[in-house]
Amino acid sequence: MFRLWGKVFKDNRMLKDTVICDDSNDTRTHKIFHALDEICHEFDLSKPIWLDSTIADFKKHDKARFYQDNFVDSIEFDYLEIHVIEE
Repeated sequence: MFRLWGKVFKDNRMLKDTVICDDSNDTRTHKIFHALDEICHEFDLSKPIWLDSTIADFKKHDKARFYQDNFVDSIEFDYLEIHVIEE
């Protein structure tokens, strides 16, 4: 089972979090994008843009942080973090 943990932080405090589970036979990339879409829908956020630095961090650590630079709209928090917790 694939699980992605999404967390929103402001001033080093977690404001909200959710875990998205995916049992489908999709590729890992599709599962990540689908889970990120669900997280953004649940938190009422626009979809973030994957910058080169975000992609590099995610490849290295299975974790990525989306800051204001990743969003077209302004955000009310410091960053959105996603983390693969199970594959």
